[in-house]
Amino acid sequence: MAKGNGSILANNSQQSVIDDAPGIFSRLRYSPFLAQLVIIRRCNLSCSYCSEYDKVSDPIPVEILGQRLWKLKSLGTFGISLTGGEPTLHPQLPDLIRKCRQLGFFRTGMISNGFLLRPELIKALNEAGLQEMQISIDGVEANDATQKVLSNLKKRLQWLREHARFRVVVSGVLGACPPHEAEEVLSFARQMGFIPRVLLLHDSNGQLKPSHGEVKTFEKIWCSQTRSVWSKSLMDYTRTDLREQFYQYKPCHATCTLGCARSTSQLDNWRTQPGFNS
Repeated sequence: MAKGNGSILANNSQQSVIDDAPGIFSRLRYSPFLAQLVIIRRCNLSCSYCSEYDKVSDPIPVEILGQRLWKLKSLGTFGISLTGGEPTLHPQLPDLIRKCRQLGFFRTGMISNGFLLRPELIKALNEAGLQEMQISIDGVEANDATQKVLSNLKKRLQWLREHARFRVVVSGVLGACPPHEAEEVLSFARQMGFIPRVLLLHDSNGQLKPSHGEVKTFEKIWCSQTRSVWSKSLMDYTRTDLREQFYQYKPCHATCTLGCARSTSQLDNWRTQPGFNS
């Protein structure tokens, strides 16, 4: 991999493979609609329910991330979401977003807790070409489980409204705070002009344990992501693997967290597979 103008440039052999990416009909049939790429495991918060971070890891080098982005693109992936840990801790985040846009992903987004957002960073993300940011907010007031609440994030959300040229999705999370606070989060998101949605909190083992009140609130607001163990490295994945996994029946998983997969699973209404009812 070679670097230039602050971004990663694919070498000629990699570019030739991207140019030879699967055609649109094959992509619509087998390729991932959305891939999440962890760019750093470290996080600035320590939410008690979260198991997807640490306090010691260095940012993943941009050379390695560039290779993974190229691989995802060569498999025909439509959208990419940069995640962590906390992605804004990666010192070259704008360069990585710029690389995603150079590779031609149809949608380039990221997931953040929002705490490190400042007008300067938001403007840098604009210039890099970010298209969507998702922020999950656990409630209104902080408690022993979380600091990721509206009272701590209102100023950052106001900066997003003032400066962001990308779409902002705010998720009210049920499980870490009193259920009615999720409704207040979603109401605030609508007032700010953001896209609201609701999520259910999982514990450190990936399990859902909503209370009766949380279930009722969830049904009132909106009523899925399946955790799976990858058996093959991304860099070894092929189009044959995509087809094989497409036709592999996958039942609901015990640790489903009802998360991001719902945004793409609706397409299975027409991308049917044997063993599934359309």
